Amino acid sequence: MSDTLHLSAETRDRAGKGASRALRRDGRVPAVIYGNKQDPQGIHLNARELMKQLMTGHFMNSVIMVDVGGTKVRTLAKDVAFDVVTDQPIHVDFLRISKDATVTVAVPVVFTNEDDAPGIKRDGGVLNVVAHEIELTVEASNIPTEIVVDLTGREVGDSIHLSDVTLPNGAEATAGDDTATVATISQPTTLTAEDEALDAEVAEAQSAEAAAEGEGEGEDKAEG
Repeated sequence: MSDTLHLSAETRDRAGKGASRALRRDGRVPAVIYGNKQDPQGIHLNARELMKQLMTGHFMNSVIMVDVGGTKVRTLAKDVAFDVVTDQPIHVDFLRISKDATVTVAVPVVFTNEDDAPGIKRDGGVLNVVAHEIELTVEASNIPTEIVVDLTGREVGDSIHLSDVTLPNGAEATAGDDTATVATISQPTTLTAEDEALDAEVAEAQSAEAAAEGEGEGEDKAEG
């Protein structure tokens, strides 16, 4: 289960682009908390504190307790907007949730034990990741930090499907298709003897063409 993150915030009294720019100049990031049948609440966060939480790697799939003037609000981050030039966060949307809420989150997939996969370790196969994340419907109190896929025993040509992945108790993949492919192990790409011969012919032809052009330029200069 992912750890609960914590952020401190202050109420945002003014809205609009001008007010948001002023907040950012002061090292604050404007944000909004909405949902759970309550009115949206404008807030602003300390930019450094926010960046620290973003760097945890699981900001988007963790319960975040936002302390707004002493009142703690249970939320999930639904969207983070970044500046296209500086790549710094400029706005955050938080979804207000209840303690026993069921939520939809995208959880990163992590592959382990590649050295125990004969198709990779012995045969030089390549792991092709199709799904870097799996979207789950899960209780907010049971959101996993990551979904682990064990590659032990996997051979070249194997496909890993959603049905092969162990999900947390009570969690369901929103895809709803157990045959959906998560990853495959494919043959290593190698040059055949025919490919190498063709490459050599092309290189030889290009070299001959370059030499011919050089001779032509020399003759032109001599005539000039």
